Amino acid sequence: MSSNDSLARLAQVIESRKPANGGDPDKSYVTRLLHKGPDSFLKKIGEEATEVVMAAKDVQHGADKSKLVYEVADLWFHSMVALAHYGLTPADVLTELERREGTSGIEEKALRKATARAADEEGSP
Repeated sequence: MSSNDSLARLAQVIESRKPANGGDPDKSYVTRLLHKGPDSFLKKIGEEATEVVMAAKDVQHGADKSKLVYEVADLWFHSMVALAHYGLTPADVLTELERREGTSGIEEKALRKATARAADEEGSP
């Protein structure tokens, strides 16, 4: 079983828990987050990202690496809730990562800056 299958299965569960698909906020954490709106799950993403940073710092100083894995899993989960809310899937993220494969991060960043600069120049009078 591939990790892509695991992500796809989790995405299906999240999709099934959307209020529009009959999810009950009293019975499902995912439904409750989605029912409350973007601020609720976006806040959770921020919290989880901070916890990832803190766990990584702890690991750097000898803490158990499983804590970092646990926190990254929480971050991924809440990010998947956001993706679902906006009609996206883990496959969309994997496609983007595959697009970047073989491209230097430095080259990618330079390309994004050049594209943004060109767009700004087109829009200015």
